[in-house]
Amino acid sequence: MPGFELFGDKERKEVTDVLSTGVLMRYGFDGARNGHYKALEFEKTLCDITGSAHSHLCSSGTAALSTAMAACGIGSKDEVIVPPFTFVATFEAVLQAGAVPVFGEIDDTLCLNPDRLDAVLTPKTKAVVPVHMCGAMARIDEIKKFCDRNGLILLEDACQSLGATFQGKHLGCFGKAGCFSFDAVKTVTCGEGGAVITDDQTVYDICHQYADHGHDHLGGPDRGADDHPILGTNYRISELNAAVGLAQLRKLDQILTIQRRNKQILKHAMKNLPGITFRHLPDPSGDSATFLSFMLPTEDKARRAAENLAANNVPCPYWYDNNWHYFKKWHHLKQMAGAAPMPAQLCGNLPDYTRVNLPESDAVMKRTLSMQIMLSWTDPDLEKRVAAIEKALTNI
Repeated sequence: MPGFELFGDKERKEVTDVLSTGVLMRYGFDGARNGHYKALEFEKTLCDITGSAHSHLCSSGTAALSTAMAACGIGSKDEVIVPPFTFVATFEAVLQAGAVPVFGEIDDTLCLNPDRLDAVLTPKTKAVVPVHMCGAMARIDEIKKFCDRNGLILLEDACQSLGATFQGKHLGCFGKAGCFSFDAVKTVTCGEGGAVITDDQTVYDICHQYADHGHDHLGGPDRGADDHPILGTNYRISELNAAVGLAQLRKLDQILTIQRRNKQILKHAMKNLPGITFRHLPDPSGDSATFLSFMLPTEDKARRAAENLAANNVPCPYWYDNNWHYFKKWHHLKQMAGAAPMPAQLCGNLPDYTRVNLPESDAVMKRTLSMQIMLSWTDPDLEKRVAAIEKALTNI
């Protein structure tokens, strides 16, 4: 991770195909395309990889989440259970749908704790959005059982976990829909891009329409002949972005192999260091290995470890203080109960997020560090990194 470490001739070839036609839009202009439909080819490839029946490629992971919310019928005043450890796009998409984010506790999977979902379930709950953080899975089988038992929509945010699986099934395939991100620093990158996968024909049809102003795409070569059965917006991806992503997607197996090898080397070196424990993986064989996440016994030791690692040129995110990925620093969300910097229609009926208390999540995040696994590391790089980690973490 990330895919841009492996940019090369294959990406250039796919982009050149598009530039040679002059057709940068994914729809229409059939006569000028010379047979090149990069977004469509990406979607077919993603379906082949994940085993999903349908895939829709759009402009970002955030756009994918918003599109999936619309397609699943999540809307005004619905409550949606989300984790407090995620990128802000997860709750942004809920708010953009006019719905209400409700935060459940996480556990040592770094994902929603299914044992704590009942605590935030109300008659208004419409959906649960587990986020498969940092390349690996939530306890998705248990979360699915909870949703099925309570008649809730399961919408997976797998934006950080392309290629990860649980018991042989790709993340994103357990619910009504699943979402991925292909931004500049993801495992596979389009530069900017995202996708929704689903086995539900109706969900797919709405995604395909919603992300393109409601076009039904049944008018043939003449886009003006399309009907507009629903209102939509513009979340289209360009053929240039899709072309880059297509070349990257074909490298996914190679990327996962490298990530898993590099992570295993570091994890093996760290396993006997005093006080170090690792994130719980419900299915270790399905980890995409984008991060090595580990815990120290206390917050104080975690902070010292972060400082020591940075001083030894092995910086690791300390998520508890992170501005973008943990609830503690989402001041803009906490302001929304008052005069919020958002359109007025998105600010009503929201709880006072300053009163949200997440002691179990805090206890996990205070102790957690994550080391990003890079594709470009050589064996000497890994040896140097292991030595630096041992120096930084011994006698914390």
